[in-house]
Amino acid sequence: MRSVSRPSVLRGSIIGSAIGLSLAFAAMQPAGATEGVSVFADPSKIAAIGGSITEIVYALGEEKRLVARDSSSLYPKAALELPDVGYMRQLSPEGVLSVNPTAILALQGSGPKEAVDVLKKTSIPFIEVPEQYNHEGILQKVRIVGKALGVEAKAEVLAKALDAKLTAAKKQTESIKERKRVLFVLSVQGGKIMAAGSDTAANGMVKLAGGVNAVEGFSGYKQMSDEAIVTARPDVILMMSNAGPPVSGDEVFGNPSIASTPAGTARKLIRIDGAYLLGFGPRTADAIHDLAVSLYGAQVTD
Repeated sequence: MRSVSRPSVLRGSIIGSAIGLSLAFAAMQPAGATEGVSVFADPSKIAAIGGSITEIVYALGEEKRLVARDSSSLYPKAALELPDVGYMRQLSPEGVLSVNPTAILALQGSGPKEAVDVLKKTSIPFIEVPEQYNHEGILQKVRIVGKALGVEAKAEVLAKALDAKLTAAKKQTESIKERKRVLFVLSVQGGKIMAAGSDTAANGMVKLAGGVNAVEGFSGYKQMSDEAIVTARPDVILMMSNAGPPVSGDEVFGNPSIASTPAGTARKLIRIDGAYLLGFGPRTADAIHDLAVSLYGAQVTD
């Protein structure tokens, strides 16, 4: 997903300025340690960091509590009207603190670490929501966000509804015998393919949609050699539709290693919006269905 970052500043000045700001804002915030908080004492002005976190707050009907979002929070459209404090992995403490939140709700993986450490040392309660790329991980997110906001009953209703939808989405591909081998390509730069291994949202989505990750043996995202791509033998190339400069199908299949695979021979390329595909939030069951239909067509059962 394309990130929108704040203007770069020297790390030392970021931390120095942030500490000064955090002390100023601390005088206006409830006192108390932020570590180990699970329920916000004052959830009236929430800074949401992470697209799925923002989506869950809206799905719970608690969007009135939001005072800011990060750059990965692109859905629903109404969220775009909120102040943008920067990309979740490139936060600056002063950007987050400038909206004067009473609490910060951040997805695991937010960073950089130095910025998050500064935010955690302020008196503003900070809750980090775990990220797991599976069915249960989505339900856990919903329940943690609901508890943080003091709306556990609403969160349980939403979690049960999502549980049913996710279970139904999984069943749609249970009868399929020949599983498609999918190569998720994060980027194509200088002819080099950056692909998704295990412990990634892409790997989780491919599995949930009844596919098989064509690559194995590494975690996260990694640049693959031509030999490794040929050996992976993907049937399908999967990409985000809105990540960085547009990459044409000709550019993808013009890569000699991809061209020699079953995906290259069939020119099978699936593009799906990144926030929708990889968000692991309230819309994930629908994304699973859409990806499954793209992979298997009429074989997908209702």
